[in-house]
Amino acid sequence: MLIDTHAHVNFRAFKDDAKEVLQRALESGIQVINVGSQIDTSRQTVELANQFASGVYAVVGLHPEHTHSQFVDEEETHFKTREEVFDYDAYKKLALDPKVVGIGECGLDYYRLPEVQDSEPIKQKQRDAFRAQLRLAKELDKVLVIHSRPAKGDESLYDDLLGILDEENNQPSALSPQPLRFEIHSFTGSPQALQKFLDRGAYVSFNGITTFDKTGNMEQLVKMVPLDRILLETDCPYLTPVPNRGKRNEPAYVQYVAGKVAELKGVSVEEIAARTTENARRLFRL
Repeated sequence: MLIDTHAHVNFRAFKDDAKEVLQRALESGIQVINVGSQIDTSRQTVELANQFASGVYAVVGLHPEHTHSQFVDEEETHFKTREEVFDYDAYKKLALDPKVVGIGECGLDYYRLPEVQDSEPIKQKQRDAFRAQLRLAKELDKVLVIHSRPAKGDESLYDDLLGILDEENNQPSALSPQPLRFEIHSFTGSPQALQKFLDRGAYVSFNGITTFDKTGNMEQLVKMVPLDRILLETDCPYLTPVPNRGKRNEPAYVQYVAGKVAELKGVSVEEIAARTTENARRLFRL
């Protein structure tokens, strides 16, 4: 059994066959956590999860790219983001559904910002939305699913993220006595930055990037993460792993991520499957 801890079968790429894709994953022994990026895709994660008796779960939240409007043009996708202000009450209402196991994906993304003279107001919107979602995760005792993508050659984003995490975790609250549970999704930063997250108790999820990275960085990151803190994901429909590069990604392909992580860790695929499934169940309380 495997668990794809970060999928987007709620996205437009699956508009014609979302239920069939999820059924195919379940029949292959793969459970799925679908993740929202704004209010409408978050609603869709909840709707999809409730179409299955078990094995499909939801995470609801606002992606940092959607805190401001811009055109995104990358290898796998081309779209214009729709600016949204995080509505605490609306997301809280969604998150109270029993199938919702986390808040996110939220965080910071400085990799692509609109070409303006002063990007600080845009960064501040991202920070404010992230802080609000962290507080919601703490209030409801849900996992915080963190997106973190720094600008090229500048890892100051991680300092901003860690600063907010530390500030909020050090604030006593009667509403959230439990320590924050959180994961770093699709981490591709430096080993030094990764260690700071691990020191704070983060779980770390890896995806298809591990199968086609040629820099050696992903290998180093995978080897750093203890077996009791590692998770698997696809981030589908994006980041399709080898050997299916060029095709739409889907949860069933998480098996290839498991195989690569096992290779890099020097353990069997069976052990990676068992350990990552145990980790996901423990973190998300599945």
